[in-house]
Amino acid sequence: MTGLFVTLEGIDRSGKTTQTALLLDALGDDAVGVREPGGTPAGERVRDLLKDPAVKLSPEGEALLFAAARAQLVRDVIRPALAEGRVVVSDRYLDSSLAYQGSARGLGVEAIEAVNTFATGGLQPDLTLLLDLDPAVAASRAGEEDRFEQAGLQRKVHAAYGELVAADSRRWRRIDADRDPAEVHHDVLAAVRAAREAPAGAAG
Repeated sequence: MTGLFVTLEGIDRSGKTTQTALLLDALGDDAVGVREPGGTPAGERVRDLLKDPAVKLSPEGEALLFAAARAQLVRDVIRPALAEGRVVVSDRYLDSSLAYQGSARGLGVEAIEAVNTFATGGLQPDLTLLLDLDPAVAASRAGEEDRFEQAGLQRKVHAAYGELVAADSRRWRRIDADRDPAEVHHDVLAAVRAAREAPAGAAG
């Protein structure tokens, strides 16, 4: 019995948290929801550190903290849930690190990928949903302020996601996030249902 690993990606304020909650509600007890960084006691402590703008972190330190939290989440939550045949829905995953630290922060996508392959044991999502939103529109939405909110950084991240989609279009689905949340949810749920119905190894 094999589960389905679904991740939601996008720039800040693109609606990932809202859409993750709506998807989990629609899937019911068959699904397990996690967020990054976080999802474990250790990961939540790392999240507090990363979200605190008063704590100065180098891009390298930032990337390694994300990878450490991700390693714990994969070992403690994601792999066990997938082994039970459940759907795991993650608000961000490896692609966030590739876009933010690898590309936008200038550390190099290949370097970040290597660190995270070690951290996750090479676990890749079956399906990744990009909630696509113009950075100018995202900036106009209310939300929590943190070290990742700078407009210039968000533009770079938006471009980086486009490159990731182009490099692995089989796994990604791009969804227009500049709509009513109910409309976005309709497309998100449809994509997940299609992936669940796909033959083994063909999800995404």
